[in-house]
Amino acid sequence: MQSNVLTAADRPARTPLNRNQITGFWAAWFGWTLDGMDSIIYALVLVPALTELLPKSGFTATPAHIGLAGSILFALFLVGWGLSFIWGPIADRFGRTRVLAATIFGYALFTGLAAMSQNVWELAVFRLLAGVGIGGEWALAGTYVAEAWPEDRRKMGAGYLQTGYYAGFFIAAALNYTVGAHYGWRAMFLCGLVPVVVSIFTLLKVREPERWEKIQDKPVQRSPLRTIFNAEYARRTLVNSVLLTVAIIGLWAGAVYEPAAIIQLALKEGMTHIQAVHMASIGTGILSIGTILGCLALPVMAERIGRKGTLAFYFLGMAVCIALGFGWAFYLPNGLDTFITVLFFLGFFGGNFAMFSLWLPEQYETRVRATAFAFNTSIGRFIGAGVNFLLAAAIASSGTLGTPVAYTALAFLAGIAVIPFAMETRGQALPQ
Repeated sequence: MQSNVLTAADRPARTPLNRNQITGFWAAWFGWTLDGMDSIIYALVLVPALTELLPKSGFTATPAHIGLAGSILFALFLVGWGLSFIWGPIADRFGRTRVLAATIFGYALFTGLAAMSQNVWELAVFRLLAGVGIGGEWALAGTYVAEAWPEDRRKMGAGYLQTGYYAGFFIAAALNYTVGAHYGWRAMFLCGLVPVVVSIFTLLKVREPERWEKIQDKPVQRSPLRTIFNAEYARRTLVNSVLLTVAIIGLWAGAVYEPAAIIQLALKEGMTHIQAVHMASIGTGILSIGTILGCLALPVMAERIGRKGTLAFYFLGMAVCIALGFGWAFYLPNGLDTFITVLFFLGFFGGNFAMFSLWLPEQYETRVRATAFAFNTSIGRFIGAGVNFLLAAAIASSGTLGTPVAYTALAFLAGIAVIPFAMETRGQALPQ
């Protein structure tokens, strides 16, 4: 009797990657890694930066004022992310790699300039402008990998790419543990200038994907932005925007507020300020490890049970972990260890962002893919910014960080209700 079990030799070989695909991936990955590093630097230095800058801006540096100002500045950062939708149509017209290099250069420059801030207003402007670059990098990197990698490898490529953002969290945590703890928050922002090197490398070394080059001779019927709202694409564009809004609302619970929460818990347990900063770095590192594992697991699960079922699983995990972490562990008498333990699982389910790197390119053709990716991610950031203003007001009025953030878990339950309306693309090739 013959066995139906395939041996390793029987399994079809994966398509080998050529030099440009490998070089392009690492350029996109390092850009996304340093994007993540720049994003989380603000969360890690939030307390010391605002403690110094608020008095210079005419405000006392109370926990309530720090929470309020921190939420407003992050909301402005999200507005910058939202404005990054401009990169999509530019990339569909002029190419993925050149525009990708421009986004990396932009967020690196304005993150470095944030080190020169003399008051909260200057810091807010620099974070707004950095957000424009940071928001565009994801859309361009995700589009590039989807188009450049062969069909049998691009799904895992999306998962590999998304690990970069959270590897950036880990790098930022390590920098905060060393550079930030000893040289202060301004030195941390100066570290954000490093991606300039990646942008130059991307511009000089990486060629455009063949998919994009093949469509350049075809006549353009209408603008990409109008196309993603035609009869074919309107529903999926709306649903994708809602789902990304949900994911972004949960972002500050898992990333932006966890360092501040850890610092508060550590100080309450009698640690010094430097020890509390170290604990925030450790907690961010643990969150990052969990998220990297979640990003790697997601493509495998998405191929087995489908895109919609996998995203529902990750959204449910986010809802549970946010509620447990900020609504329960944060208020335990000695809750620091419990809170950090929950962070690992919160990080794993935070890998839901890898789904969009995999899923969004599958729903749009090449001539509008970057525009669709950028628009879907950006509209969620605008709405997320508005929700963050409400969250800031709730933190200020209640005088506590935990409960208002815990309520963001409800957004993921709403997202689960929207998922059935999304487009399932498991088993389908990337559209030309």
